[in-house]
Amino acid sequence: MDPFIFSVIVLALTGSVIGFASGLLGLGGGFLMVPVQYWLLSTLGIDPTTAIRVSFGTSLAVIIPTALSSAWGHHCRQCVLTRHLSLMAVPAFLGAVLGSVIVAHTAGNLLTTLFGVVVLVSAVTMLFGKAPVTVQGISENRWQYVLWGLIFGIVSGLLGIGGGIIMIPVMTLILRFPLHQAIGTSAVVMLAASVGGVISYIINGLGVSGLPPYSVGYVNLVQWLVLIAVSVPMAQIGVRAAHALPADRIKQVFIVVMVIVGLDMIGIFR
Repeated sequence: MDPFIFSVIVLALTGSVIGFASGLLGLGGGFLMVPVQYWLLSTLGIDPTTAIRVSFGTSLAVIIPTALSSAWGHHCRQCVLTRHLSLMAVPAFLGAVLGSVIVAHTAGNLLTTLFGVVVLVSAVTMLFGKAPVTVQGISENRWQYVLWGLIFGIVSGLLGIGGGIIMIPVMTLILRFPLHQAIGTSAVVMLAASVGGVISYIINGLGVSGLPPYSVGYVNLVQWLVLIAVSVPMAQIGVRAAHALPADRIKQVFIVVMVIVGLDMIGIFR
């Protein structure tokens, strides 16, 4: 099979999965996009350091329209808490800029392993914790939202992911969001963080040698177009599924995904 056609098929399948995951679970899908893109770029002979940075930057660029599609679907179902969101969005944007600047100057292997450990701990905590079922008990501490927004953004920029894999446990167990509201609100926070990260990845990648063809900084336009063509419509299907399933069932699926992602980040599957 022609290598280009093979790449398009693999990216399209990846886009369908991450789009559905975005709508269903509030995830950006970077945990799947990054390794797939890295593998495809490596087969083209792209330098590993450049390949991982392009994978991070392109992943965040894909998350922007995908998260927008997901956020709109959840907003129409009144599951985006705008007052709390407003406190997290700007810190998430700034945090993502900072995280992506750090990645542009470091290898990041230690950060990846640390992230995997954090995700596994979050999965165990979420397994034994119980999310509230109403919005009455949501934290009203403004500085908590500012701090967590900044942390979400830094994680997003560092690892090229939307940050939902960390946001959902924090929102449900610490900030006391009901699960559906956590999923809807996290989609908009992901959008803000991804915009900040993409801007930084583009700026830091301008003029770098050895980039794959049709790249703007560390964002590859070919991979981006193929991925969003599938992920954006699939996000709406994921939203419908999220509101058709009970919260406990979504929580179980989310925990399984977290365990797989955490094990992958610390290198178990490599």
